[in-house]
Amino acid sequence: MFIAAIVSGIVIFLLAMVAASAGWKFYDARRKKQVADMLQTASGENVAPIANLLKDIDPDAPTGLKLLLSKLQFSRHAQEQIQQAGLNWSASRLLIAMGLAMIPGLGIGAWTKILLNGTTSAIVFAIITGMIPYMIVRHKRTVRLNKLEEQFPDALDFLARSMRAGHAFSISLEMIGEEMADPLGQEFRALFNEQNLGAPLDIALRNFTQRVPLLDVRFFASSVMLQKQTGGNLSEILSRLAYVIRERFRLKGQVKAASAHGRLTATILALLPIATMIGLLMVAPGYLQSMAADSDGKWMIGGAIFAQILGNFFIKKIINIKV
Repeated sequence: MFIAAIVSGIVIFLLAMVAASAGWKFYDARRKKQVADMLQTASGENVAPIANLLKDIDPDAPTGLKLLLSKLQFSRHAQEQIQQAGLNWSASRLLIAMGLAMIPGLGIGAWTKILLNGTTSAIVFAIITGMIPYMIVRHKRTVRLNKLEEQFPDALDFLARSMRAGHAFSISLEMIGEEMADPLGQEFRALFNEQNLGAPLDIALRNFTQRVPLLDVRFFASSVMLQKQTGGNLSEILSRLAYVIRERFRLKGQVKAASAHGRLTATILALLPIATMIGLLMVAPGYLQSMAADSDGKWMIGGAIFAQILGNFFIKKIINIKV
């Protein structure tokens, strides 16, 4: 019973950490959307409908499971994550994979019964295993966006040199799509194909920024549209933008090195209570048993877990310096 209570506390702690991280990401996304809406209102411009001339992953009208996902607002989020990860999945396929992944968790939880009872163990383990496909998509998305961010300064230099050589902007996009390695070459090919098939440049660039949600890509789209409206030397603008991006990478590396001590401290503070508890269970199994059996001790354990989560949240906010 004591071991089950300890394991339950650890699982609840991990689930609370995941929930806190997901909540913060949702809040940050909503805040960015509010700022974008405010800027759109201040500029007095109407949002133009996005015309995607390329083939969609799910072009048909939603029915059945797809209709349910669209009502739950999961379909759009999942489709964006999948597209940014470079996968050919659909939102319904991801949900089916998550449902299938929950089956082993149900079996493990019902068999082990380490969390209070078999039902609670089955539900908790099913949630944990069911999130594995979604976490795989998130991991692939992060890896792909990091690769795109590394390739982007070289792509801007390529565009600048091509335009200095006398090529038009659209021809330069075609050349960079053919010459650059994937995944950035794939995204520039999609950008060129949309423009070549008749989509306006601003719409094609907006779709490009949605497929590649990076700050540098937004700078690039803004620079191109500003040059189109006001004129100027676009090749020089792109060269300076590539220089700024590389300097930002250098500054980001310095910040990451300076905050390494804070990240190490956060990791140690997160793992130290768990390691101490496991060590006490191995050395003196009955040392913590009285606290877990006492009603006040259970509240103390719950308060310690909550304080641990809160402390890690604030440490993460302190060391997460955006450049």
